[in-house]
Amino acid sequence: MAPPPFSLLMPVYHGDDAGYLLRAFRSSVVEQSVRPSEVVLVQDGPVSAHLVSAIAELDRSTPVPLNIVILPENRGLSEALTAGLAECSYEVVARMDADDVSEPNRFEIQLDLIEKGYELVGSGLLEFSETEHGEELVGVRRTPPTDLDAITHYARFHDPFNHPTVVYTKQAVELAGGYRPMGMMEDYWLFVRMLKSGVRAVNSPEPLVRYRISSGAYKRRGGLRLLRSEWMLQRAFLRSGFTSRRQFLRNVVLRGAYRLTPEVVRRRAYRSMIVQRGSGAKPAAK
Repeated sequence: MAPPPFSLLMPVYHGDDAGYLLRAFRSSVVEQSVRPSEVVLVQDGPVSAHLVSAIAELDRSTPVPLNIVILPENRGLSEALTAGLAECSYEVVARMDADDVSEPNRFEIQLDLIEKGYELVGSGLLEFSETEHGEELVGVRRTPPTDLDAITHYARFHDPFNHPTVVYTKQAVELAGGYRPMGMMEDYWLFVRMLKSGVRAVNSPEPLVRYRISSGAYKRRGGLRLLRSEWMLQRAFLRSGFTSRRQFLRNVVLRGAYRLTPEVVRRRAYRSMIVQRGSGAKPAAK
């Protein structure tokens, strides 16, 4: 039986790299054992001449239909993804960022799970960086919890899905209310609302995406802006009934402290606090 048709949704903005965009597109389209039926590429505001040229090259060379959605102003990830979802022709949608790399069998594995009735399918990933010798792994493998109970439990302290890896149905996203602004944590908030709405969710433990780590990756995970976003997110969890008051206080203290630690400390803490290792172990704190 042929896999279901699906859309690949990729946002791009002025901060992205043209070469990385080309690599991400080719790995997720040209090199896939199961190719998307279309690509919806959302240009979130004005971009550099290099990115304009790269997008034009993709438009000329793509082996599948490419729908380029141009937003006149940079609106942020949640609005860009909302605009892109509205343009997706198919019920099944796969997410991809403009600087990561999909493994060749990514969609073959994830669409098989979609066909089995799951509505939200994520996967593990491997972190890598670009060096003068090419792509090199940095030794971090993010293995998320796999079954629904473990995913739901884990979500009360960690994001249970690696956002660039997910494949979902439009109906499940719409039932949860879609993407909503949440200060760089739009994905986490969406996934929690999807879990609360009763979505059938699963993670494939295989690392099906390689996640690019830039020199400023750990700096961006901290600071007052992220602390404010963390506060907003935890308040939303509490108000929705997803977390208890005790869990709210724990999360604010521990995750808030992580946002304020010096970058060198955050780099070490990230691997023990944020990165999940293993096949779905539950966090100790309750």
